[in-house]
Amino acid sequence: MSQESFIPFSLPSFSEKETSYVTAALAGRRISGDNSFTKRCHQWLSQRLDARKPLLTTSGTHALEMAALLLRLQPGDEVILPSFTFSSCANAFALRGATLKFVDIRPDTMNLDETRVEEAITPKTKLILPVHYAGVPCEMKALLALGKRYGVAVVEDAAQAILSTYEGKAAGTLGSLGAFSFHETKNLTCGEGGALLVNDPQFDIEAEIIREKGTNRSQFFRGEVDKYSWLECGSSFLPSELCSAVLLAQFERADEISSARKLVWDYYYESLKPLAEAEQIALPIIPRNCTHNAHIFGIRTRSLDERTKLLSFLKGRGIAATFHYVPLHSSPAGLKHGVFVGEDRFTTTLSERLIRLPLWPELPREKQDFILESIFNFFDHELKISPSAKRRVSSAEPVGIAP
Repeated sequence: MSQESFIPFSLPSFSEKETSYVTAALAGRRISGDNSFTKRCHQWLSQRLDARKPLLTTSGTHALEMAALLLRLQPGDEVILPSFTFSSCANAFALRGATLKFVDIRPDTMNLDETRVEEAITPKTKLILPVHYAGVPCEMKALLALGKRYGVAVVEDAAQAILSTYEGKAAGTLGSLGAFSFHETKNLTCGEGGALLVNDPQFDIEAEIIREKGTNRSQFFRGEVDKYSWLECGSSFLPSELCSAVLLAQFERADEISSARKLVWDYYYESLKPLAEAEQIALPIIPRNCTHNAHIFGIRTRSLDERTKLLSFLKGRGIAATFHYVPLHSSPAGLKHGVFVGEDRFTTTLSERLIRLPLWPELPREKQDFILESIFNFFDHELKISPSAKRRVSSAEPVGIAP
C-alpha cells in the first residue's frame, strides 16, 4: 500500500503562522516559560473562554496533577470518575494515594452518568472528575449541585473540549478547576501542552507557586515580593515559549480549524444516517444544552465481533479507524488503585462497540467519500443500500484552511 493511499486517523493543521511565531520566539532569545507568547496565550484563553485565570502547562496530564496538588489529596481520599477515560485521569490522583471510584457512563454521550455519582460519594470523597468525552460536555448542572451538597470539589477534564459549551458557558470554566490538553491529537495543538483554568480564586496564588517549582517566582516578577523562595512542594509545569508560540498561532486560527473539523463531522453524520436508520450502527448524540467541537466522530456497531471485522476491513483499505479506551476498572492498574461502584451497564459494552473515524481539518472530500463508501460496502452483504443513496451534506468541495 502506497503512503499516498493511506488515510491517517489524525493530522494537526499547521500554517505559515506557526512557523513565523516560532521563528520570532527564537529571535527573541527568551524561550523559557511565561514570556510573551505564553502571556498572549493566557490572554486568548481569558477572552475567548471567559476564563478568570488560565495557566499553560506542559500537558493536560500535568494540569490534572496540579489539580491534585491544589486539592491536597492524601492517601485514603476518594475520587469519582468514569472508567471509560484515559489513564491520565487516574494517574494524577492515584499518584497522591487516592482511591479511584469508577462510575458507569451514559449510553448517549458516553460521559460520566450524573445519576450514578451520588451512590459513590462517601465521607472520604474529595472530588468528582467529569470528563467531557469527544468534546461533548457532561451534565454539569447536576454534578455541580452534588458537589455543593456534599462539599466535594468538581474538576473538569476538558482535555478534548476546547471551544465546546454547556448552556452557553465554555467547557472547563464551570468546575473549581478545568484541565485542557493541546497534544498533537487535539483540535488545537502545540505537540505536547495543556492548561489549567483556575476558576475558584482560593487557588490563585497556590496554583502559581506549584507551577513554578514551589516558589513565589511569579509574584517576584510582578514586584509583589522583593525576593522569591521555596514555599512548598511543586514542580516545573511551564511549557517553553516555542510551544506557546505554536499554540498562539493555533488559537488565532481556532475558528478556521474548528469550522473545517465541523464540516467533516457533519458530512459523516448526514452520510451515515441510512445505516443508523437501518439500526446497523449508532451515531453520536449531542444534548440540546451543549455545543461540541467536532473532536471525535464515533460510530457504534452492534457487537464487539462486528467492530473487529469492520476495523479489519477498513485497515485493509488503508483507513486508520480505531477503537478507544479499554475501561480503566478492568486494567491491572485500575484493579490496584480503584473500584467500580454500581452496575457496569454501559461502560464495557459500549467501549467494545465504538469505532472512531479519521477526522482532521484538511481531510480531503474524496478521502471522506472513500471512508464512507468502505463502511457501506462492509454492510452491503446485510443491507441493500447503495452507496449512492447516502445523503450528502453538500456536493461542494470542503472549505480549506487559510494559511
